[in-house]
Amino acid sequence: MNKVLVLGAGLVARPLVRYLLEKTDVQLKVASRTVSKAERLIENHPRGTAQQLDVTDQQALRQVISEADVVISLLPWIHHMKVANLCIELNKHMVTTSYVKPEMQALDEEAKKRGLLFLNEIGVDPGIDHMAAMKIINNVKNRGGKIVSFYSYCGGLPALQDNNNPLGYKFSWSPVGVMLAALNDGQYLKDGKVVKIPGEQLFEHYWFLDVPGAGTFEAYVNRDALPYIDLYGIHETKSMYRGTLRNIGHCETWNYFKKLGLLRQDFKVDFSKVTVKQAIAQLIGSDGKNLVQDIARKLNIPEYSVTIKKMEWLGLLSDEMVPLGEASIFDMFAHILENKLVYHEGEVDLLLQHHEFIAEYPNGKREKITSTMVDTGIPHGDTSMARTVSLPAAIATRLIVEGKIKLSGVHIPVLPEIYEPVLTELETMNIKLVERSSWL
Repeated sequence: MNKVLVLGAGLVARPLVRYLLEKTDVQLKVASRTVSKAERLIENHPRGTAQQLDVTDQQALRQVISEADVVISLLPWIHHMKVANLCIELNKHMVTTSYVKPEMQALDEEAKKRGLLFLNEIGVDPGIDHMAAMKIINNVKNRGGKIVSFYSYCGGLPALQDNNNPLGYKFSWSPVGVMLAALNDGQYLKDGKVVKIPGEQLFEHYWFLDVPGAGTFEAYVNRDALPYIDLYGIHETKSMYRGTLRNIGHCETWNYFKKLGLLRQDFKVDFSKVTVKQAIAQLIGSDGKNLVQDIARKLNIPEYSVTIKKMEWLGLLSDEMVPLGEASIFDMFAHILENKLVYHEGEVDLLLQHHEFIAEYPNGKREKITSTMVDTGIPHGDTSMARTVSLPAAIATRLIVEGKIKLSGVHIPVLPEIYEPVLTELETMNIKLVERSSWL
């Protein structure tokens, strides 16, 4: 019987663990720093075991990997290379939902030599986005056409009925990753010209997008889209864009948050001595007597601005103390977001993915093709984020175990032998994209 190891028992792990226990005959071990989390996922299943593991303990990590056939890392990406190097040494397949970093790609040749598959980016974004895109791209190529424009969008948000805070956003995981992403530069191709967006202008460069069946959202650039021209094999395209979707008002508000300095990691405060309000005053050089007026002046916005109303709602202008001790303004903001923008029991999230292609054919005809996923979480059950991130990885792991994916080396799911069976099975779970097309 094949043995599968899952490293990590965080917020997206449950659907993957339950799938592998209920739809395969593998022996499954979930290893986590907090063993009680792993035990809750296993639920006393006869083929599942939970183990306490500190991934910084190299000897313990080596031992647990040595006992598996396939290792699924749901750890933060900073730990992936430690796991990957042990998988090479111990001849184990590896699956992650994270982006392929250059150091992971560098293992490609050695993995091929050993007949090992290191399958990365098999989540939702990255993951389902790759698979849905390649399905359409290959279909166009098979009909003699070429892709001349591709805009790809994805967003995780509160579902409409649970969009009940003024920021229009909630975290189903630690906010730190989202906050750090707000500092990224962006780059994309539009009509044959490269458009570069420096991080400080990220939220000033956005547009409205209508997503069929979901509504109107803001779209802003998600990192560098140019490498996807090669990854997707669409070298004739004149436009290539990857964007993040958020509710209307998000970009302006977060732009002001950045300008105010709320994402500064270098500005330290002793929170055992000052309130949140006093920390904000220190940040902008205010005496604190009329903080709203000083914030408005610094940002050049009216005192009745919606951004200041949102700051008030978050508690950024309150006399609250936060239990952080010596920490940065960034840490304080992350703490407040994590405690205010939360999903309450029974609330559900919304996962949106929307692709827009323009295809051109030898007869001169042009076709617009869209592919749209609107998926919501299960009340009192798994979030859409957890399902769409972890189920593709679970299905791919089953295919590896059953010998149905015979690739070796470092891969992402852009090949038909990966994406066709994964997308087919996701549809049986009602995780699917609706395709529409029209001639231009």
